Amino acid sequence: MLGEVFQRFAEKSPIAVMVRGVLERVLSPEQLDEWYARTADKQYTRHLLFSTAYQLMSLVVFKVKPSVHAAYQATEEAIGVSIVSVYNKLNAMESHTSAGLVRYSVEALSPIIDEMGGRRAPWLPGYRVKVLDGNCIEASEHRIKELRGLAAGALPGKSLVVYDPTFAMAVDVFPCEDGHAQERALLGEVLSTVQAGDVWVADRNFCVRDFLCGIDEHQGFFVIREHQGLPWKASGPMRSAGRVSTGKLAEQRIRLTDAQGEEKPFRRIRLKLDQATRDGEQVIHIVTNLPNTIQAKTVAEIYRKRWTIETAFQEIEGYLHSEINTLGYPKAALFGFCIALVAYNAMATVFAALRSIHGEQPIDQQLSGYYVANEIAETYRGMMIAIPEQEWVIFSAMTVAQFAHVLLQLASNVRLRAFRKHPRGPKKPQPKRQYNPEQPHVSTAKLITARNSVSKAP
Repeated sequence: MLGEVFQRFAEKSPIAVMVRGVLERVLSPEQLDEWYARTADKQYTRHLLFSTAYQLMSLVVFKVKPSVHAAYQATEEAIGVSIVSVYNKLNAMESHTSAGLVRYSVEALSPIIDEMGGRRAPWLPGYRVKVLDGNCIEASEHRIKELRGLAAGALPGKSLVVYDPTFAMAVDVFPCEDGHAQERALLGEVLSTVQAGDVWVADRNFCVRDFLCGIDEHQGFFVIREHQGLPWKASGPMRSAGRVSTGKLAEQRIRLTDAQGEEKPFRRIRLKLDQATRDGEQVIHIVTNLPNTIQAKTVAEIYRKRWTIETAFQEIEGYLHSEINTLGYPKAALFGFCIALVAYNAMATVFAALRSIHGEQPIDQQLSGYYVANEIAETYRGMMIAIPEQEWVIFSAMTVAQFAHVLLQLASNVRLRAFRKHPRGPKKPQPKRQYNPEQPHVSTAKLITARNSVSKAP
């Protein structure tokens, strides 16, 4: 089915082939331009195709190229427009289009994960858990005229991201071009996506009365840490609810009055920690509207797993070039971040194939995303030179079942040992450094020689 050169890459670097195959399958230029024509509101295609802008940004996000300009220079002849036109396209990219691209990737990739049997075990069987958290894009360089005379960090935007732990993907994003905006201001947009049976997990910054009551009215559920400003009333005493590995649990019934004056019965769970948090907190309170049949222990465990999305953000930032600080215009910066979410979802599909072949525990606990991303960055350019574009089209023509079968075959070629994590042990305390102004430099070779002579002494 694949050419001879293709087969060599499939054997020697199957992960890079899998990622490129996934991108070709769901994000080929034809598919992207067709999708963009249906989705774009104000912006339209004149000379530069949306797919071209996406491909340039992908090269940067996957760290194949260090910057948009470097990616442009490598493909200038094929693009056919000036670098100014490229930046104009990026700077005018509509935020809802960037967010829509993330949702589009999920719609296309989730059936493939299901076909491979690559879902993770659900946190709460019978429900769909969604973890919500905010992400602020790091300060950009001061390239825009209005920023050149300012010393303050320039924030090009922020967003709320929804993570699905079953698929291990970022399934939704709500971008905001105002880097100083309060995350709570975006909760109205989030609320419009709540479906019956969803379980929303979030930190206390999202513990807002209207948001909690809105989720309940949509027949959804929540597990959210209590904010001290939440106006609740007790409906009963705090009663012991056992303990979990991190501390003792207690539970009480509370009432929350919504904007229309209707009282809603919720549950408030207290966790007294055996060991204080890094902020020095000994007690955590969690608010939920899950049925009473779901024990407080289960609720506390679901909230504890909320850190999964923090890990996902760390992986996106560490393994991919998700925050391109040379892009100062908000729309361009948010587009870059959303491309990184799409890339993360593509990698999640690859990880799902690996879980199906090698098992969930080895992949989730031993596979290093850093080495996987590094393999992609090192192999991608040479692979695209050696294998003509037309040979990748075969992935687009496959059915979901056929493509899933190919991914599983490629996954069986992966040597997990080459991508194994190497976790560090506990850090040793740093000795107090001595400084002698009369001797600002030392010879490393002399110090090592002195050490060796001491160790060899009788």
